[in-house]
Amino acid sequence: MTDVVMPQMGESITEGTLTRWLKKPGDKVERDEPLFEISTDKVDTEIPAPVAGVLSEVLVQEGATVAIQTVVARISDGAAAAPPAPAVKAQPAAPPPPPQAAPASVTTTPPSVGVGPSAAAPEVRAAAPPPPAPAPPPPPAPQSVSAGPYPIEPPPLSGAPAAQADGDDEQAPLSPLVRKMAREYNIDLAQVKGTGAGGRITKQDLENHMSSQAARTYAAPPASAAAQLGAPPPPMPLAEAAKVRTEPMSNMRQKIAEHMVMSQRTSAHVTTVHRVDMTKVAKARDKAKGEFLARNGFSLTFLPFVTAAAAEAIRAFPIFNASIDSKNIVYHRDINIGIAVALEGGLIVPVIRNADEKNVAGIQRSIVDLATRARGRQLKPDEVQGGTFSITNFGSFGSIFATPVINQPQVAILGVGAVEKVPAVVEGDAIAIRSQAHLALTFDHRLIDGALADQFCQKVKSVLETWSASIL
Repeated sequence: MTDVVMPQMGESITEGTLTRWLKKPGDKVERDEPLFEISTDKVDTEIPAPVAGVLSEVLVQEGATVAIQTVVARISDGAAAAPPAPAVKAQPAAPPPPPQAAPASVTTTPPSVGVGPSAAAPEVRAAAPPPPAPAPPPPPAPQSVSAGPYPIEPPPLSGAPAAQADGDDEQAPLSPLVRKMAREYNIDLAQVKGTGAGGRITKQDLENHMSSQAARTYAAPPASAAAQLGAPPPPMPLAEAAKVRTEPMSNMRQKIAEHMVMSQRTSAHVTTVHRVDMTKVAKARDKAKGEFLARNGFSLTFLPFVTAAAAEAIRAFPIFNASIDSKNIVYHRDINIGIAVALEGGLIVPVIRNADEKNVAGIQRSIVDLATRARGRQLKPDEVQGGTFSITNFGSFGSIFATPVINQPQVAILGVGAVEKVPAVVEGDAIAIRSQAHLALTFDHRLIDGALADQFCQKVKSVLETWSASIL
């Protein structure tokens, strides 16, 4: 029997949503044959079967979101495939008989004292009630009294609903993420319909529940908690509530938020900005863009020129292709440059592997391919991880320059501003129209000092301002 697990889909991804099963229990599968589809905040893809055999058991239903390395199914070899299926069905069938057998055994035991007369039976039954008597007093009342299932967490869910939600935990286990969301948004889990396996409440169920509300309902904490933690703000008046709209963040937005905050907390961010004369690059691009478009079906932009120049600068300053591991510096041999791609409601950074081995045309083809598949959510897992340096082209939206945030665990990111024709002083006191852009390099000051960062930028600038390499 082989366990099938939710795979790791990227360095910062901790969970995935199983969107569709491509096989049913009992179906034969071949090794590497698509088994199910998953969706994360970055990637939608098919997951292949790790071994050949028969899909004997499905543990996670469609639409459920689970953590990576969670077992979602089991595959048995062909010979042992038939027995497991009946065995699994036999177990659910076994429980029904015991409830019927239990009452029978209770009634047959007392008559054994006086089997003959029928009157003896009532007398024995009258004596029998004392044992059940202790059964009613089990702790229903204590459950309703214990309104504080989260003593040291943020304010607990209000009163009895909180205890009821905690009690439901025993029958339908909740993931840590669901518990956390319920606490943060004060959600009464008794009002949420679970669509997961066995009625389990999933993250998607909570998001759907919150979306269906006009605004989040903030339950007031018990008086004791209010005294210690401070009561929440009073409910918003209906007139004010009508002026706002509240909705939960998407998975992608949450992950971006977590990653950006983590990066700012991890690295000592410093940004240096350099103005670059892109006139020679602009002329080379204008000369080749017609033939390039006819040959490839898409336009030639400035970004592959900057990427090629950055790859050359990284070869000269390999510390920009490094990362920090505790008190050690890890130098990466391959130059894998991540290119930030804007998506609807977020962004993603697919990776051009061995970017230093490609010419401008090859880099442009890689950028277009990765960006197109990123916007279609068709990237493969290994295409969004393993980057050693990143570039973000905010100039494509008209920005002159910005201060980008480092993509962990890297130590630098290069931002490219818009290329504009501006008057500039050239050859002494002459004034001419030149194509210029600003490059903004954000670096981790724990590892890289300002002087070294400026030398790196000067190298990039020199390559671009003296451009002579062949494009096609």
